[in-house]
Amino acid sequence: MNAAEFRRRGKEMVDFVADYLENLEQRPVYPDVEPGYLRSLIPTEAPLEPENYEDIMKDVERVIMPGITHWQSPYFYAYFPAASSYPAMLADMLCGGIGCIGFSWAASPACTELETVMLDWLGKMLQLPECFIAGTHGHGGGVIQGTASEATLMSLLAARCKAVCRVQSINPEKSEPEILKGLVAYTSEQSHSSVERAGLIGGVMMKKVPTDSTYAVSGDALKKMVEKDKEAGLIPFYFCATLGTTASCAFDHIAELGPLCNKENMWMHVDAAYAGSAFVCPEFRSLLNGIEFADSFNLNPHKWLLVNFDCSTMWVKKRQDLICAFKVDPLYLRHENQESGLVTDYRHWQIPLGRRFRSLKMWFVFRMYGLQGLQAHIRKHVSLAKEFESLVRADKRFEICAEVIMGLVCFRLKGSNELNQNLLKRITMSREIHLVPCHLTGRFVLRFAICSRTTESRHIQQAWRHITQLTFELLQDSVQ
Repeated sequence: MNAAEFRRRGKEMVDFVADYLENLEQRPVYPDVEPGYLRSLIPTEAPLEPENYEDIMKDVERVIMPGITHWQSPYFYAYFPAASSYPAMLADMLCGGIGCIGFSWAASPACTELETVMLDWLGKMLQLPECFIAGTHGHGGGVIQGTASEATLMSLLAARCKAVCRVQSINPEKSEPEILKGLVAYTSEQSHSSVERAGLIGGVMMKKVPTDSTYAVSGDALKKMVEKDKEAGLIPFYFCATLGTTASCAFDHIAELGPLCNKENMWMHVDAAYAGSAFVCPEFRSLLNGIEFADSFNLNPHKWLLVNFDCSTMWVKKRQDLICAFKVDPLYLRHENQESGLVTDYRHWQIPLGRRFRSLKMWFVFRMYGLQGLQAHIRKHVSLAKEFESLVRADKRFEICAEVIMGLVCFRLKGSNELNQNLLKRITMSREIHLVPCHLTGRFVLRFAICSRTTESRHIQQAWRHITQLTFELLQDSVQ
């Protein structure tokens, strides 16, 4: 493919994507395929000779589309949003065209510097404390990770390194393996599974803290566990708080938890992967109170800020805590400006070496939507969730299972877990809307998350009519 054909095919692809998104609600949101469906539709080996572009595009519809769960559909209410917007897609196209690998400042100065500034922009939108803003002289700063899972793992590994150094400074005779055996980390019983996985990868003990009636961790609950573990000779070193849990969008009490973590020399990481974007709205900012006690903080613009995947933003109060834990500096990666106080080499802030020019997406989106546009998008989703909540509350057959604060509604049909499992099975098999479940205090609960940028009130109304029709059929069958 030469430049001339690329121009033609590129314009065709933009039209294809635009048509796909504009007509997406006509497609079943959930695929009707069995595992292994795709293998029988394509050859067992790569072609020896080049094939036609037209044939490839025909196979996109024949092979790929039947197996797509349409995350951008206005009838997709599962998991959390996977942000999508036209400015972000255009920026991704430019990122692919530039094709730089920005592991260091010298590898592509604009890639590094724009990221630093974009994290400052977003940090200021969130009204983060000054210590998290890089500026030109700050000790903190932000970085784009691939996912919140990576941000959690990075914070845990940095905390582990810091804890080992602290213990050895007091007891030089203690070896690192000996110290590691005594380290203990904590997180909520409602936290995302990636936190537990970070403990497995980091080789440290991870304990789950019980939550209160709102599914949030309180300061007293963590304090009891920490005191008990210290009496047993363990070394508490890390706590991952969650603002907006996966199951119910609950908010840990970080204003209580932060001072405790600071007192006990425990690193506090705040995971706000979904809900953190809402803090750009003044009416939600109070939920972030206590962030000044945190050592690191993470949210995913690729969930709710109209920036396409992958773009997970992470801030640290002291960037040297990350750099000291991960710095490896071979000669072939060094450059003459790396000791400058104005230069950041993000290879020391992340797990992989290579990194794409992801800050372009933030730059395009922030400029083309503006803060007011981003706020309007979030407020619209919250309003739609409240609309769905009111529909559920008006039907005496159903119950709301957690406070609806943002864009997630947890609800269930009054009755057994089996009854709700059967309802979800019918919803999934219908392929008209898509939900996923969670467990709250032993109950099987349905999660209804407002996800698509294009979701409107009519989609919510249609989804509820569909749920109630399937509920009627289920209860009728149960009687028979």
